[in-house]
Amino acid sequence: MMMLAAGGFGLAAFCQMEPDSAAWTNIAEKLTHRGVSDSAAAVQRIRELGDYHFTHPSWNSAADNYGVAFWDLIQPAFMLMVGVSLPFSAARRRSSGEGLLRRMLHVLIRAAVLVALGVFLSSRGSTGTHWVFPNVLCQIGLGYAFVCMFAGRRLLVQFAAVILVLGGSWGLFYLNPPLEGYNSDAMRAELQIDDESEVFEGEFAAWSKNANIAARFDNWLLPQLRDPDVRIAELGQQESAAPAGAAVFTAVMDLAPVIPVERKWYHGVFFTSQEPFQINRGGYTTLNFIPSMATMLLGAICGTLLIDGSRTGWKKLGLLVALAAVCYGLGVAADMTICPIVKRIWTPSWVLFSGGFVIGMLAVFYLLFDLLPLRFAAFPLVVVGTNSLLTYMIGQTVSGWIRQNIVVVHLSGLITTVFGPEAMAQEWYRSITVPTAGFVVIWLFLLWLYRQRIFLRV
Repeated sequence: MMMLAAGGFGLAAFCQMEPDSAAWTNIAEKLTHRGVSDSAAAVQRIRELGDYHFTHPSWNSAADNYGVAFWDLIQPAFMLMVGVSLPFSAARRRSSGEGLLRRMLHVLIRAAVLVALGVFLSSRGSTGTHWVFPNVLCQIGLGYAFVCMFAGRRLLVQFAAVILVLGGSWGLFYLNPPLEGYNSDAMRAELQIDDESEVFEGEFAAWSKNANIAARFDNWLLPQLRDPDVRIAELGQQESAAPAGAAVFTAVMDLAPVIPVERKWYHGVFFTSQEPFQINRGGYTTLNFIPSMATMLLGAICGTLLIDGSRTGWKKLGLLVALAAVCYGLGVAADMTICPIVKRIWTPSWVLFSGGFVIGMLAVFYLLFDLLPLRFAAFPLVVVGTNSLLTYMIGQTVSGWIRQNIVVVHLSGLITTVFGPEAMAQEWYRSITVPTAGFVVIWLFLLWLYRQRIFLRV
C-alpha cells in the first residue's frame, strides 16, 4: 500500500530520465570519484534495474534467471495478506458468538462492496458505469466468498483447495486453445499486440495475450454491460464491415451475444456507458479472479500456521520459509513444462512463482517484527496497514491532486530550503521528491486517523 500510494516513490520515472540529465551525470561523477572504472555503464545498469523493478513487464513475468520485477509482486502480496488475515478474522468472529448465517452475510456484503469499489475506480473519466473487473478490489471481491469457506479449515483441506483451483484454471486454458484461424501476424494486428513476446506458439499458445479463453470470455461478456442500443449498433457495423467470405482471426468468443429484445428499467440504471468497447490493452481479464483465489488460499495457509499456538515462533518461521521455497520451485517447474509465468492473466505457474516471493517476504517480516525485538520499526507500516483500503483509494483517486496542489503549490519552498533547489528541479530529483512528499502528506493524515482510532473497514 505504501508503494502504491507513493507511486513507487517516482523511481520508475527517475530511472527513465535520459542518462545525460543533470541528476544522472552527477551520480556518474560521484561513482567515478569512488573508483568505479566505467561509471557510464554502472549508471546504465542502475537505470535498467530501476525501470525493470518499478514497472510491469509486458507479458512474461519471470526474468531469464527466474527473478521477478518488484512492481509485479505488489498485487500478489496484497492478495496473500487478505488470505493471511482470514483465519484470525474467522476465529475472532466465532469467539464473539457470531452465528454462521451472520458470518456468511458479512462475507457476501464485503465481497459485493469490494467489487463495487473496483468498478467505481475503473469508471473514472467514463460517460457511464464502466463494468470491467481487472482491478485488484474486484479480483478480491469475486473470489472472496469461496476463499472464506476455507478460513480456519485444516491445512490439508486448504492445500486441496489450492490444487483444485490451480488445476481447474490450467485446464480451462489448456482445453480452450485459440480459435480457428489463429496465427501470430493476424492476431497481433487485430488484438493490438506490440511485442512478439506476448504471443506464444505451440502448447503455450493458449496463454497468448488477448487470444486466451479468459480474454475471449471478456470480449463476449463486457460489451453487453453497456447501453444495449450502442451494442446493437456496434454489431450491425461489424456485420456490414466484414468482407464476404473473409477468414481472419477473431477474438470474440464462439458464443452468441445476449442482446435484449427490449430495454428494461435496469438498463437505464446500471448499463449506461455509451463508449465503444475496447479490449484490455494490458491483457488483464475478469477470470483472473479464479487462479488468484489460490494466492489468497496460500495466504490462508500461512495465517493458519501463524495462528497455531502449538508451534513455536521459530518453527513457524521455518515452515513459512519451506513453503516459500516449495512454491517457488513448483512455479519454475510449471513454467518449464505446462504453462508460462504471466502475471497479467495470473497463470497457475505465476501463483506458485509469486507465492514463493511473497511468502518469503511474509517470513522476513515475521522474523523482524514478531521474533526479533524490532516491532517498533513496523510502526510506519502499521499506520498504513490499519487503513489499507483507505490508503489504496487515496492512492487511486486523489494522490495526483495532493502532489500538485499541496506539495508543488505549498511545500516547494520548504523542500528547496531543506534539501536544496535540485530537489524540485525537473532535471534533478523532482520525479522522486514530489511523489515522496505526497506520500508523507498521506501518511500524516493516516497517522491522525490512527491516533483517533478511525479505520475504514468493509
